[in-house]
This record gives sequence, C-alpha cells and structure tokens, in this order.
Amino acid sequence: MTIRWKPSVTVAAIMERDGKFLLVEEHTDSGLKLNNPAGHLDPGEAPQDGCAREALEETAHHFTPTALVGVYLSRFRKASTGEDITYLRFAFCGKVGHEVPGMALDDGIVRALWMTPEEIRANAHRHRSPLLLRCLDDYLAGKRYPLDSIYTDDSVLNPPA
Repeated sequence: MTIRWKPSVTVAAIMERDGKFLLVEEHTDSGLKLNNPAGHLDPGEAPQDGCAREALEETAHHFTPTALVGVYLSRFRKASTGEDITYLRFAFCGKVGHEVPGMALDDGIVRALWMTPEEIRANAHRHRSPLLLRCLDDYLAGKRYPLDSIYTDDSVLNPPA
C-alpha cells in the first residue's frame, strides 16, 4: 500500500500596527523562538477563520484577515524525534483589533511582542520558521491577493451526514 503524503496545513497572521509587527515568543524543542501568530487549520474551518482564531489564541488580539499575502511550503525535521514535516502555510494580513485583557495565551506561548522589521531581521537566529521573514518581506513588498482566491466549499463547513 502506498502512503499518501499529507502536508500539515497552517495559517499565519501578519499583524502590523504603526510599523511594528505582533509576533509570539514560544517554547519549542529547539528553545525559545519567535514566530508569526500561526497554527494548524482545524477540521471544518476555512483558512481565514483559522487564522483569526489562531491570532486570538496566541496573542489575545482580535484579527480580521483582509488579504492573502501568500501560500508557502517549508520542510522541517524535528530534532527530538527525527520526524520529517512539510508545512503548507497560508499567510494573511488584515486588521488588528483590540486586545482581550487577561486572556490566557495558548500552551507554549510565553508572550506576544511588537517588533520592527529591523528587530525581526536582527533576531533571525531566533525564528521558528524561515517563513517568518519571507512572509514579512512579501507583506512589505505589497503582495496582496483577494480573500476569494481561497475557496472553501460548503462541504468543509457543513460536512454531509
């Protein structure tokens, strides 16, 4: 039997306010790392909705995606297990809403912090993924695609019985 390759689908928020970007600092197998607010797409969820959910869970800030910045592939081998993982990332930019005071952040997230592009670049050695910088550069270059370029069939949101 042939095993079908299945990338891990993730969604990421590029959250900008006044020239600074909201990142998360999180515990990983490789230590404390920086990343976009991001996570796995859940079953029954459209990518834009997953992105808004992940942004809130990881930063305590509401986020409304307004455009797709890009779709990215990356490959990672976990140091602890040797597991070979390919990630398919949908990165969105949008409107950063209010912060929910006192909201607990996802497990492993130490804090959310605002950083300038220069600070993000200066901390490249702390990036969890090479996609953090690529997404930032694409955003700063003005790459934007309409949200309707991602179609989620109703069967995803309302699975047949």
